[in-house]
Amino acid sequence: MQGGGNGGVFVLNRNSKRDTGRKAQLTNINAGKTVASIVRTTLGPRAMLKMLLDPMGGIVMTNDGNAILREIDVSHPAAKNMIELSRAQDEEVGDGTTSVIILAGEMLGVAEPLLEKKLHPTVIVAGYMRALEDAQVILKEIAYPIDVDDPAAISEIVRASIDTKFSSRWGSLISDLAIKATKTVCVVKPDGRKEIDIKRFAKVEKIQGGELTDSCVLDGVMFNKDITHPRMRREIKNPRVVLLDCPLEYKKGESQTNVEITKEADWEKLLMQEEEEMKKVCEDILKVKPDLVITEKGISDLAQHFLLKGGVSCIRRIRKTDNNRIARVTGQGVLSSCFWLFATSPFFSQTA
Repeated sequence: MQGGGNGGVFVLNRNSKRDTGRKAQLTNINAGKTVASIVRTTLGPRAMLKMLLDPMGGIVMTNDGNAILREIDVSHPAAKNMIELSRAQDEEVGDGTTSVIILAGEMLGVAEPLLEKKLHPTVIVAGYMRALEDAQVILKEIAYPIDVDDPAAISEIVRASIDTKFSSRWGSLISDLAIKATKTVCVVKPDGRKEIDIKRFAKVEKIQGGELTDSCVLDGVMFNKDITHPRMRREIKNPRVVLLDCPLEYKKGESQTNVEITKEADWEKLLMQEEEEMKKVCEDILKVKPDLVITEKGISDLAQHFLLKGGVSCIRRIRKTDNNRIARVTGQGVLSSCFWLFATSPFFSQTA
């Protein structure tokens, strides 16, 4: 605990260290340069792989800057800023995570002699901003338009980003898969604009066994779930799908509930009431004549019984993201906050 000059009190960790002035500036510069030196050897055509040990004890080999820095545990605030810079680059652009770290490290390095000449940091930053404006002008001069309908031009750009990774030994396999996946999730709006949301609607599923060359892009949704009852249909073509975000089972009350029963018949009535309520819910679902019911929550044995009698297959406890992907595949909108109803779609079939 340290008393401030104006009577304030600072509560600091026992291991914390406080630097001010020129020493703090040099420490921040050295921290940034150290982070840049970690990923420097992973840049370029002769890039080397880094062998990482993840928290679960597995070994990962990669030359992706963001993947490497994601596994590094740092405590220095300037070094944390550098790692956040790589993460922001990956989220906004998807490429150049290593380059942006090395560039930031070099900019910190060239600022060191300027600080020794007693130049104020704001003056140095103003010079960087002028350099940024000049760089943007130069980039506009050397840039050239790309025809998005030309597969060769698009492939050349994507390969420059993806085939620098470890997967380059398989040629253009991964970049071709990336282009096909992007085209699959692309939606053309009525006004002609294209919406491509890779983060939400393009998903990479890893399955053990086989070769990397067996990888392919599925025009649909895949999730690792089985039907809830063995007598339900496992393969349905052109199904009528109901998506639920609510449970088909009794939930415990929010407050503590006590029921006192004096007769055995009263217990049977309680069970019958529970069964009747669940039967009503299932009847409401069966009115829209679905072939498949998918829910994010659970399905009780009673609900399975009534839906099985109606010839409906059920899948339970899927992720919210998978539910959104199925909604996108079936091509319909949300009708209710309780459950989502979708029409027949030829693009979805569930096979166990």
